[in-house]
Amino acid sequence: MAAKQVGPNSWRRNLAVLWFGTFMAGIGFSEVMPFLSLYVDSLGHFTHNELSLYSGMAFAASYLVTAIASPLWGKLADRTGRKLMLVRASAGMAIVFIFMGLVTNVWQLIGLRLLQGVFSGYISNANALIATQVPKRRSGQALGTLVTGNVSGALLGPLLGGTLASFFSYRVTFFITGALFVGVFLVTTFMVHEDFKPVAKSKMLNTKGVIGELGNSKLVLGMFVTTMIIQAANNSIVPILALYVRQIMDNSPATTFYSGIVAAVPGIATLAAAPVLGRLGDRIGADRVLMAGFLLAIVVYVPMAFVTNVWELIGLRFLIGVANASMLPAVQSILAKNTPPHVTGRVFSWNQSFQAMGNVAGPMIGSIVSTSFDYAGVFISTAVLVVINLTLVFNNTKGMRKARKLKQS
Repeated sequence: MAAKQVGPNSWRRNLAVLWFGTFMAGIGFSEVMPFLSLYVDSLGHFTHNELSLYSGMAFAASYLVTAIASPLWGKLADRTGRKLMLVRASAGMAIVFIFMGLVTNVWQLIGLRLLQGVFSGYISNANALIATQVPKRRSGQALGTLVTGNVSGALLGPLLGGTLASFFSYRVTFFITGALFVGVFLVTTFMVHEDFKPVAKSKMLNTKGVIGELGNSKLVLGMFVTTMIIQAANNSIVPILALYVRQIMDNSPATTFYSGIVAAVPGIATLAAAPVLGRLGDRIGADRVLMAGFLLAIVVYVPMAFVTNVWELIGLRFLIGVANASMLPAVQSILAKNTPPHVTGRVFSWNQSFQAMGNVAGPMIGSIVSTSFDYAGVFISTAVLVVINLTLVFNNTKGMRKARKLKQS
């Protein structure tokens, strides 16, 4: 047992504070995304190919380190407590974002993005802390409430970031983001309460032991790969999205503002569609909803390559948000239903690492494709990634379909 349950008022207070923290973290992580490639462009005189490559590196850098660091921070949290990890993450992020506003060349920015990955883990540790404190009968409600903090912040972030960058500057927006994380650090330090009891090393299963506890390890491992490809597909267009909007709008001064809208629209659709698709998955099977999401994504990504104005792109991005609402939530549902409770934390931490690896691979794929072809080619290659994922999931979930048929017969 990682932590004692605290009193009713304490866990409710923690939930309120950590909702604010994850909300601010969601804003902080997402608000610089619409203009990061434009910020890279302002740090030097780059060719088209150099700009695409450096933008991809800047996007991918933090996720590369996150993929490596997540399991290590997870183990450390079991020994030192989740609150300390929350304080570490928020303080580190505050410092990193402030320094991002002070960089003078692209390599300093890429280096700080690598350091950003070292200070990952606020959201995952917030979930872990609440999960260990809330009464079991209320855990679904509490964790569901906590999730809305990150989703709402990530939804508002791109629009807020694009607006701030339009009215102020890229650098000032980084300083504002750093100030947000200072606020998160303060409320976490002084208002979050944790009665912590470390887990004995002798009671912790090693990797082989965890896999041995899984009833269908092939399915679970297949979902890890599926998560990685989902994230790679979602993020392959991120480095060039603002540049693509600028191209469509013929270098309009409103590019930054509309880039924020284009980045935020999928979040709006996901927020609205996820609960509906989640209930649908419980009725007809999460694997069916997952594959339907892949089919919708394939149909939508291809025409994105041929849009002629920003409103067409916004409409298609909204549909991608609906597809996204059926992807990762369905994967997590499949993992939860096929993972014993006592190893759920470890399994989900591995899934987070695969998710981060997808975040690394996606921007690099997008950058390489855009340098070899053009921005439109990135959307076509992303559709190909989704086709590959659909094939993998169809094969990995055969057992689920057979079990469903047996139950119905």
